Amino acid sequence: MNDWIKEAPLAVTVCDEKGKITEMNLKSAKTFEKYGGLDLIGSDLFECHPEPSKTKLKTMLSAAAPAINAYTIEKNGIKKLIYQFPWKKDGKPAGLVELSLEIPFDMPHFIRK
Repeated sequence: MNDWIKEAPLAVTVCDEKGKITEMNLKSAKTFEKYGGLDLIGSDLFECHPEPSKTKLKTMLSAAAPAINAYTIEKNGIKKLIYQFPWKKDGKPAGLVELSLEIPFDMPHFIRK
């Protein structure tokens, strides 16, 4: 992982094509601290998710249906944008990346021309 992303103010979690967590930055480790933090590296990402999330993530990894999954959540008074996408190697899905960043509840929205 690049040095700048290690301390970025958003959580970055990466897994390989089998769902094994391969990278986490410090914000991701802090976010998932009660589940093991950095010790989650090497564990199964799919075991960290209930259905139907588990199936959705597995589908995102299939070459036939690589997709982006983006949504917002609110938990413990914090609103976050979750953005999950497959990363590719030689044109084929090689794993997933999850970006999670805190966003304001009343975030402005601009339409640019």
